[in-house]
Amino acid sequence: MVVPDIVLFEGGAGETIRKKLLHECDVHTLLRLPTGLFYAQGVKANVVFFDKKPASETPWTKKLWIYDLRTNKHFTLKTSTLKREDLDEFVTLYNPANRHERKPTWSAETLEGRWRVYDYAELIARDKASLDIFWLKDDSLADSDNLPPPDVIAQEIVEDLEAALEQFRLIANDLGPAADAT
Repeated sequence: MVVPDIVLFEGGAGETIRKKLLHECDVHTLLRLPTGLFYAQGVKANVVFFDKKPASETPWTKKLWIYDLRTNKHFTLKTSTLKREDLDEFVTLYNPANRHERKPTWSAETLEGRWRVYDYAELIARDKASLDIFWLKDDSLADSDNLPPPDVIAQEIVEDLEAALEQFRLIANDLGPAADAT
């Protein structure tokens, strides 16, 4: 299931749904995607992997594995697009043949690992049972020397604006005949 970030942390109904999903399904994997892949530019998306299970008094989710393909990764819609090989590490670590034999790449000794596991008790104890979990240090926030060169930033802004303009053109075209009828 592909969901925007807000689904992972909002309170109220969002919290209720997360708790119900963690209890009634085996929610086993969360892939944190770069901004703007499935939704509008600026919207962060995630893929939640789970198996529906029969009713049970005990929660089905035991461990949630999270892969962060977002922090310190820079993709754009035109010049630096996400490619299949960008997902190779995740696919290997996902281990579909036997997901119960997964090994984390993050540890107290390996702080840069993108693959980390959380137990059900840790998840449910978080404020609002939030699944908006991140652990990698964002280099762009910590040190402006790590920012891409200004020409790359400018090109990314141009691409984002062009993509937004194209979306507005499509919307305007869709609204065109309806607007004329009023």
